[in-house]
Amino acid sequence: MIRTLWRSLEAVHAMIYFAPEADRRYTAAGLDRAGGYFASRAAALGEATAEVVVSTFYNFNPVLVRARIPQAWEKVTPQQMLAMRLEAADETLKNVLPDDLKEITELAKKAALRASEMLHGRTLFAAHASLPWPDETRLQLWHAQTLLREFRGDGHLAALLRHNITGIEALVLHAATGDLPAEALRLTRGWPEEKWAETTEDLKKRGLVNDEHLLTEQGRELRQSIEDETDHMNAPAYDVLSEQEKLRYVELAAPLSQAVVEAGLIPGRR
Repeated sequence: MIRTLWRSLEAVHAMIYFAPEADRRYTAAGLDRAGGYFASRAAALGEATAEVVVSTFYNFNPVLVRARIPQAWEKVTPQQMLAMRLEAADETLKNVLPDDLKEITELAKKAALRASEMLHGRTLFAAHASLPWPDETRLQLWHAQTLLREFRGDGHLAALLRHNITGIEALVLHAATGDLPAEALRLTRGWPEEKWAETTEDLKKRGLVNDEHLLTEQGRELRQSIEDETDHMNAPAYDVLSEQEKLRYVELAAPLSQAVVEAGLIPGRR
């Protein structure tokens, strides 16, 4: 149920990484797509160094990060990036979501505020939790899901670390599920073919990936353990909701994410 709660609203936040409204603003500020992504998501941390972004974003090639951060802060301040990101979210979502968002926003905000009481060990989440809540209901919903996403994300990194899985290993294992093309994951995270192939071979030797580059039984068990631990660490945010509220949450949130997907705002999903 915990994963269903998170997934039911996730597209409402995730669209910000693909929205033309965001890219247009970042380009005007002199940033390319990767620079806009790193700077906009890291802006809550202030003028974060490349090392901090490598640490908190986890699975991106450090070379890619260091080519964009801290150079981005020479072109735009974190405060300007946060403002552009919020403006882009508003411009995008107002054309996709319905006007009546009060009930789901109250539920999502309730969970996000509960999560905000548990900052320990969640650096990127804590940075976003320190940001002021927007006044507009639509943006409050987006901000709530932003917090819930980063809360879950930091827990996921803890689960990966516990199993000694590096960022690129996590990507190769994800690709090995068959859910997403390996090439898309490799390119968007900036990893060279040689490093990807080397990592794949290492995971094969460890019995986690087979000759077809798919998960072995051991690999599936490992990945399931990581996902289960992530859900376990994510659960406290939603425990503030009653069982009836959780069901209502999914009922209200799922159509909103579907509307975002149907608007073509999440690549590869329809």
